[in-house]
Amino acid sequence: MERRRLGRTKHDSSVAVLGAATFADCTPEQAAKTFDQAFRAGINHVDVAPTYGEAERNLGPLLPERRDALFVAGKSHRSDPDGVRAQIGESLATLQIDQFDLYQLHGVTSVDQLDERKAAVEAMFEARDAGLTRFVGITGHGLETAAAQLEAIRRWDLDTVMFPLNPRLWSEPDYRRDVNALLVECRTRNIGVQTVHVAIRGPWGAGARTERTSYRPYTDPDRLKAAVDFVLSIGGVQCLVTPGDRSLVAPVLAAATKPTFLSDRKRRAIVADFAGDTLIVPSDLSDDLGDDTA
Repeated sequence: MERRRLGRTKHDSSVAVLGAATFADCTPEQAAKTFDQAFRAGINHVDVAPTYGEAERNLGPLLPERRDALFVAGKSHRSDPDGVRAQIGESLATLQIDQFDLYQLHGVTSVDQLDERKAAVEAMFEARDAGLTRFVGITGHGLETAAAQLEAIRRWDLDTVMFPLNPRLWSEPDYRRDVNALLVECRTRNIGVQTVHVAIRGPWGAGARTERTSYRPYTDPDRLKAAVDFVLSIGGVQCLVTPGDRSLVAPVLAAATKPTFLSDRKRRAIVADFAGDTLIVPSDLSDDLGDDTA
C-alpha cells in the first residue's frame, strides 16, 4: 500500500488508516482476524478512542507484538485537564503500550469548542513533554470543522489535523473553501492531514441497518473506489481512516491499495455525480459509542 509522509511527524503512513471503531462490538477473535488482514494489506497506522466500545480492549493484546511497525493514534473527548491525563494513562494501560505516537483532541466542531477545551490541549502538550505521546493533533466531524482546525493550528503548535472529506461534502462551496484554506496552512506549517467519512452515502431511513455505521455507507465497489480515489487525489491529504464496520474494511483496503490519481476534470465529474446524494453532517453521526466529555 502506498505511504505518504504525515507532515512533521515524519512517519510514512499508509494511505488507509485502520479505524478502530470497527472493533467496537466484535469478539477478540474477530478483531484479531481483521487486524491481521489490515496489517497484511500494508496498514501501518491505527486510530483508536476510548469511546469506541470494546476497541481498546480488543486491540490491547494485538499491539505489543507489532508495536514497532505501527503508528498508534489515540484521542480524548474530555475538556477537564485532569480527565485528559487520567484517560491517557488508562488508554495506554488498556492498549498495553508505553507511548502514543499521536494523541488528539477529539471531536472539535467549532471555534467556540476550542475556547472550551483550551486546558485539555495544554494537558496533551504536557503529556507529550512527559513522553506519553510523541505528537499532538486535533479531530472533528462537522461542517465547521475545517474552519475550527485552521484556527486551532494558528493558536497551538499542533502536528496533525483530521476532518471529514468525501465527494458530497466537497460539493458544498463553503466547506470546500474552508478545507482548501486549511490545506494551504497545513502545507505551510508541515502539518499532517488525515481524513474521515469517505464512505457516507446517506441516512439509513426506515429500513434495517446492515452495517454498524451510524450512516448508510457505500458498499458498491465502483462507488467506493471513486470516493477513495477522490479523497486521495486532493493535494495535501496523506490518508483516510477506514469506516467503523468490519465488513467495510476489506473493500476500502482494496480501493486504497492501488489508488488512482484523478485529474481535476475527473474530480469535478465525481463531485457532480455524488452531489445529488443526501448531505449528512458527520458531527451528527459519530461512530463514538459513548459520551465521554468530562
